[in-house]
Amino acid sequence: MGPVSSRSLGFGTAGFESRSVAVQSVREALDVGYRHLDTAQQYSHTAAIGEAIAESDVPREEIFIATKLHSKNLTHDAVLTETRSILDRLGLDTIDLLYVHWPAHTYDPEETFGAMGELVESGAVRHVGGCNFTADLLREAVSVSPVPLCANQIEMHPFLPQDDLLETCRAEGVDVVAHTPLAGGAVFGSDVLRDIATERDATVAQVVLAWLLARGAYPIPKATGDHIGENYAATALALTPEERARIDAIETERRVVDYEFAPWNR
Repeated sequence: MGPVSSRSLGFGTAGFESRSVAVQSVREALDVGYRHLDTAQQYSHTAAIGEAIAESDVPREEIFIATKLHSKNLTHDAVLTETRSILDRLGLDTIDLLYVHWPAHTYDPEETFGAMGELVESGAVRHVGGCNFTADLLREAVSVSPVPLCANQIEMHPFLPQDDLLETCRAEGVDVVAHTPLAGGAVFGSDVLRDIATERDATVAQVVLAWLLARGAYPIPKATGDHIGENYAATALALTPEERARIDAIETERRVVDYEFAPWNR
C-alpha cells in the first residue's frame, strides 16, 4: 500500500471563497476523518490551510499533505525556491507529496525531477509526482527521476474513466489521484448515477466517489458544510459488481479541465 492509497479519500482545497471558509472546511474535514489534503501553489488561502492544520487536534504525522508547483516554476532553481516558499506559507517543515501541476511551460523532465529529488534528499519533501501526465509523459518521468514517482493526479470520473492511463499507472507502480471527480457537477445530471444513488439511499457524489475508490483511484473532492461529511461516507459504500458495471457502461464523454497547453492538446 502506497502513501496515497493508505489515506483513501482526499480533500481538495481549490476555490474556497474566503480565508475563513478555507480554515473552517479543512478543520471539519480533519475532524470527519480525512487525512489527505490536496493543495497547490496557485490556489488561494494556502496560509489558511496551514492554520487549520496547526489548530487541528489531529497530529501532523497523521496528515498527508500534497501540493503542486506551477508550470512556470519548474526550472531547477525555481523548484527549490518556490517549494521553500510553499512550506513557509503552510507553516510546515515538510511536504508529503510535491507534484508538477502541469507538464508544460518551464517543465523539463530531468531538470524538474532532478531538483525535486534534491528536495527529497534534504528532507523538505517526502514523495514526488505528476499531475495531468499522459502515459508517455509518465513513463518518461519515471525513467529520468532520481526518486520514485508516488502518484499521477488526473481528471477521472464516469465521463472520463481513463482506463488505459489507469492501467499504465498501475504497471509503473504509481498511485492514481482523481481530481475533478464529480466532473464539475455534471455527474448530478446522470440518470444512471441518480438511479443507483436512490437504490442505495446514497448521494450521487457518494456513488461516484465509491466507484473511483473501487477502481483503485483516490479522489480529492472539494466540499464545504454538510457535503464534507457526506462525501467521506463514500468510504463505507461498497458498490456491487453490477452497479459498477452500470457506471462503467455510461457513454457520455466529457473532459472538464482542458487547457490549450495540456499535453493531450499538443
